[in-house]
Amino acid sequence: MEIDEITKIREEKLKFLEEKGVNPYYNGEKPDITVAEFLESFDESVPEGPAHKVAGRMILMRMHGKAAFANVKDMSGTVQIYVRQDEVGPETYEIFKKADIGDIVCVTGHLFKTHKGEVTVHVKKFQMLTKSLMPLPEKWHGITDIELRQRKRYLDLLMNDDVKNIFIKRTKVINQIRNFLAAKGFLEVETPMMQTIPGGAAARPFKSYHNALDMDLYFRIAPELFLKRLLVGGFEKVFELNRNFRNEGISTRHNPEFTMLELYAAYNDYLDMMDITEAIFADVLDNVIGSRVLEYQGQMIDFSLPIKRVELSQINKETVGADYDKKIEHYTKTAKESKYSKYAVNEKNSRLLADILLFEHEVEEKIIQPTFVYNYPSLISPLARRSDANPDYSDRFELYIAGFEVANAYSELNNPLVQESNFQEQEKNRASGDLEANMMDMDYIEALRIGMPPAGGLGIGIDRLLMLLTNQTSIREVILFPLLKPEAKEQQPKAE
Repeated sequence: MEIDEITKIREEKLKFLEEKGVNPYYNGEKPDITVAEFLESFDESVPEGPAHKVAGRMILMRMHGKAAFANVKDMSGTVQIYVRQDEVGPETYEIFKKADIGDIVCVTGHLFKTHKGEVTVHVKKFQMLTKSLMPLPEKWHGITDIELRQRKRYLDLLMNDDVKNIFIKRTKVINQIRNFLAAKGFLEVETPMMQTIPGGAAARPFKSYHNALDMDLYFRIAPELFLKRLLVGGFEKVFELNRNFRNEGISTRHNPEFTMLELYAAYNDYLDMMDITEAIFADVLDNVIGSRVLEYQGQMIDFSLPIKRVELSQINKETVGADYDKKIEHYTKTAKESKYSKYAVNEKNSRLLADILLFEHEVEEKIIQPTFVYNYPSLISPLARRSDANPDYSDRFELYIAGFEVANAYSELNNPLVQESNFQEQEKNRASGDLEANMMDMDYIEALRIGMPPAGGLGIGIDRLLMLLTNQTSIREVILFPLLKPEAKEQQPKAE
């Protein structure tokens, strides 16, 4: 049956109910127990236990003349209900017969066990709460297209408990991180989402315009520079768990709007950030996942502490072996044709960049177990503190798991003169057409001139973390409403 025809029939039922004086969108009944709690309370030794109200969506109906069975599902689970005309009355039973799969109802009754052994609500009272005018997909066979599932997430959640559980887990993970950091003395703060000068990362921003102030604004690409202003202001431990926006391509690991945790701690460095990262992961795995070993795409990922720590050049050597020198020579020659061409102004810089290029092209996807990779060239880290041992490198690390980056951290650059010089170099890159280069932020430089304590900063991609924790290969599967290109004509799910 076509959806338009089904919709017409349901609209006729709606009209019938309204003519009978029934409000099909009633808001005067509230459940007093969840389905799971009701089922858990069942005591077979009690012939007729206490009556309760449960509410939810009807997902199955079986009519048998003057009696009927149906399944009602709420957030906690599903329960079978049994409705008899001689118990609810002819008028109510007539209303029940106008119900459809997808309607939201409230029933009152006690539990009993059918001869087939299924615990069931013996309904004494039935109330329509919401009349559904569109059919649900047919056991989810009607929506197999991945984009359509994500486009109509409400149906995805309704029909697929595995999807619902992903987002329940997402909430639990975020709450656990918040609680952990609060217990460690971090203060959660909020910084501007709309900024006059976007900064804190190498990314192209989304641009907007404020009519009243007659000025351009940018959606933030990172909260970093504002959070570090708070360190200048005397806060010593701060974090923000919120959205960033980057005007870049969409892929299985990139969504233009994404969630990041950023934290900063005064009198810490990048090594302390490794310790904090380990502690956050351990706390989430222990309290939400229940194990420090989990499966991701057929591979067992072991988060046992300590997490491996290795220099960038060393892991390159470990991975490519005897070919390392040959590979470095190759990438040194190609540095000027790479995305880092703006930095490859001489042989020394090209050699520093060669390790990065080798890592990105041939090594990072092979890192399966959690690994802190550190000692990145300071060329590509304009906000990070340079190493005292070798200023060509920054005190920075990235955490790789299952072949992709999950976290980034460094000892923060707090020398205003060096930071201003770095911004000036970034401005030259912007003038040459690099739309991802940092803009000059003189207010931030002024803040550094007041004095920012030595500090460590950490960013963790929450969406990518959830991909790992829920065994998903696409970032869209852990974002409730990922950005999708509009379709000229929305597809419709197949009806029952």
